[in-house]
Amino acid sequence: MNRDDRERLPRSAPPGAAVPDVRAGTRRAFLQGMGGLCLAGTVLSGPGRRARAEDGPQLRRGNAQTPEEAQRELDEFKASYSDLAGWEQRKSRIRQGMLDGAKLSPLPEKTPLKPQFFNKRLYDGYSAESVAIQSWPGFYVTGTLYRPLDTQPPYAGVVSAHGHGGRFLPGRQIRCAVLARMGALVFHYDMVGYGDSQETGWSHGKTPEVLRLITWNSMRALDFVLSLDGVDPKRIGMTGNSGGASQTFYLSAIDDRVAVSVPSCQVSAHFFGGCVCESGMPIHWGPNHKTNNAEIAALTAPRPQLLLSNGADWTKFTPQTEFPYIRHVYRLYGAQDNVQNAHFPREGHDYGPSKRMAAYPFFIRHLELDGERPWGREGVINESLVTVETREQMLVFGPNNPYPKDAVAPNSPLP
Repeated sequence: MNRDDRERLPRSAPPGAAVPDVRAGTRRAFLQGMGGLCLAGTVLSGPGRRARAEDGPQLRRGNAQTPEEAQRELDEFKASYSDLAGWEQRKSRIRQGMLDGAKLSPLPEKTPLKPQFFNKRLYDGYSAESVAIQSWPGFYVTGTLYRPLDTQPPYAGVVSAHGHGGRFLPGRQIRCAVLARMGALVFHYDMVGYGDSQETGWSHGKTPEVLRLITWNSMRALDFVLSLDGVDPKRIGMTGNSGGASQTFYLSAIDDRVAVSVPSCQVSAHFFGGCVCESGMPIHWGPNHKTNNAEIAALTAPRPQLLLSNGADWTKFTPQTEFPYIRHVYRLYGAQDNVQNAHFPREGHDYGPSKRMAAYPFFIRHLELDGERPWGREGVINESLVTVETREQMLVFGPNNPYPKDAVAPNSPLP
């Protein structure tokens, strides 16, 4: 499993860091500073290794290769196509390979979600509501739906994946509530074996083919957001940290309905995720494709994407290795300005305050959110207006609201 990704206060960035210090600047300088998030890098040459059909499918787990091998592999991928048409062919092959590897081709039937809403709480500028949907009959996906108050439709929608620390951590609640105060409907949903499913006996690592089920749940969470009254289907974002980032760039790669993608601290060409929910099925290497997570993130092109990275984990090389390759793909579409990298060399594996301050204006710009409402007197986004809830408040089911009797047994695989 990935290292813990609890939200932590960041250490101060060094002079010349890629992200402006919003605590010291005005909102105008902050928004203008977003233009400086793209970091230039060089692509090194190397022989690479050729993927052969007879080699796959194979699992690529954890640190499956060195950073140097990853760079050579990206060079080889880049040399395999020379123009947009060639990339589109490769993109189609990778996407199909991912679906085949996750046993999602063909996709299961999209049965009725049957959403249930409970315990709506009203706060300053937004509401939080407990929600349960069925991704498949008896498979309950629980979470919190954040809605803006005093804002008229159409709304943007955001699918928020929490990662391996769970959705109850304060920083994760804060980012959802702030986005809601900006005018988005945000669904922050539980991974398998977390939240309500954990309460009823589900185990994240023991559920068969958990990558398949989690990817499917993410897709159905997107279906749910799109089903909400007033949501603009062209303004859908997704974000998450660590394992939640894996869900973000995986779903963005296979589902074009994600219009804006912000994965935090996970896009790496040499690291493939340390949990079975990220690398427990052969989505990276099959009979007809071989890829890595940097290239999977590139499948989002030309849709807007912000990569958040740091200096303490496997994303430490993002400015020099992964980002140049991904930006090369965007350049084929003439959309290189749609992809950015906010790198925090003195920070760690989290979606902490400074990373959120980089993500907010990206969402404001590309989801057309309210860029005035959340700002405080000091000229920065004011997160102090958010009410952090307890686990007990956020659980969907409990003594007064029992878990549904038609729920499947814990650790059941998706049919």
